[in-house]
Amino acid sequence: MADSIAVTLGAGSGIDTKALVASLVDAQFGAKTKALTARKDTLAAQISALSQLRSGLTGFSTALTSLVSGGSLATQPVSSDTSVLNVGLLPGASISGLSASLEVKKLANAQVVTSGSVADAAAAFGKGTLTITLGTATYDGSDVPTGFTPKSGATPVVVTIGDGQNSLAGIASAINAAKAGVTATVITDSTGSRLSIKGQTGADQAFTIGVAEDAGAPGLSALAFNTGAQAMTLTRKSNDALVALDGVDVLRPTNTFSDLIPGVKLDLIKEAPGQTIAINTSPPTAALSQAVNDIIETYNQLINIAKDDTNATSGVLKADAGAKDLMRQLRELTGRDINAGAADGEPKTLAELGVKTNRDGTLSLDAATLQRALANSGPAVEKMLNVGLGSALRQISLSLTGPGGALTSSQSGYTRQQKDISEQELKIQTDTETLTQRLTLQYAGMDARVSAYKATQSFLQQQVASWTKSA
Repeated sequence: MADSIAVTLGAGSGIDTKALVASLVDAQFGAKTKALTARKDTLAAQISALSQLRSGLTGFSTALTSLVSGGSLATQPVSSDTSVLNVGLLPGASISGLSASLEVKKLANAQVVTSGSVADAAAAFGKGTLTITLGTATYDGSDVPTGFTPKSGATPVVVTIGDGQNSLAGIASAINAAKAGVTATVITDSTGSRLSIKGQTGADQAFTIGVAEDAGAPGLSALAFNTGAQAMTLTRKSNDALVALDGVDVLRPTNTFSDLIPGVKLDLIKEAPGQTIAINTSPPTAALSQAVNDIIETYNQLINIAKDDTNATSGVLKADAGAKDLMRQLRELTGRDINAGAADGEPKTLAELGVKTNRDGTLSLDAATLQRALANSGPAVEKMLNVGLGSALRQISLSLTGPGGALTSSQSGYTRQQKDISEQELKIQTDTETLTQRLTLQYAGMDARVSAYKATQSFLQQQVASWTKSA
């Protein structure tokens, strides 16, 4: 109704009462609305800056954690002949002082049997069942199986070969689908197609194949392989890997294992009986040096952002307690003890590694000091960067961004203020509408009265004119 009244306002008085109402309402609420908008914009900037600081701090800690978990900052095992043996460090392991020798006498192998050749891999071959059993086999001098002991806990797997599967290709698919611990493939060359079945490495991963043919569709017996029938050809026997660690023979079922030398993964490449491979360690000097430089670079990026945000004149977080606490803890980082239990003479702080704090708060590196520390106390530096610094950064991050942390509290405070501003804006909107309606109705009444007065005036003027004329 106020809108329809506003359209006709001023018709009687000649005053632009609609503009007058708008001006009065703006005088009542305009300044407060502008102040709330400005504060809302400031809060958005503060929340954005805080999020950037939180993200930067978390990223600093996460980057170091990723670097450490990758193992590049730890002492690495080294093989004297990588064509025979590869070695690697297990995640989180420490192997300082490692010295061992290894002889690769025999690689672990998987049993392989191959069928006779057929002209067409898709041609009908036979129906029935194949029973695949895993275990340990013994052979005579001609590689004919003379004995077989089923593997403890292993259940023979029966593979049914029916319509649509009674070809070499179909049989291979059926065997693979049965997940019997073997893999079947069809090998085709100029002489025809053959079915090859391969087990897993290890002496107890040998297998036998029993056959039960359908009377009306014979042919599967050509795939039998056991102590009673060897229709398939044994092309490779299964066996364990045999290595000698420091002169002691050891068997393993695979060529890759991590349970022989603590903290070290061994990958056997080829057999080299009679050759001793030395396994020693290599300190990660270059990686540690690069890590310190990377840490300084990341630190400087974060501290520069924090400095801008807390600038006493222009910083959007210049009065924020959380941002100031972050600055304080970062500045204390270089002097913090990050080598718990350090021996006398070992470095304990980043400052003792040559990390210097510049006058502007950024860090720089005295490379000569770092190189001396690496040369004289390499294991201690390794421990500091792999364990101590990461722990310190996690503690700083948790104290600032965890529940009740300074940055968390600041974020919560700004969020509450945003909510309060939204509530105030909603109230102003309601009050604005109410005042606009009230003033519109008030001036509508005034305008109506003025219009009535004008009508009376016009009537009286007409009467006076009439009387004057009559006289």
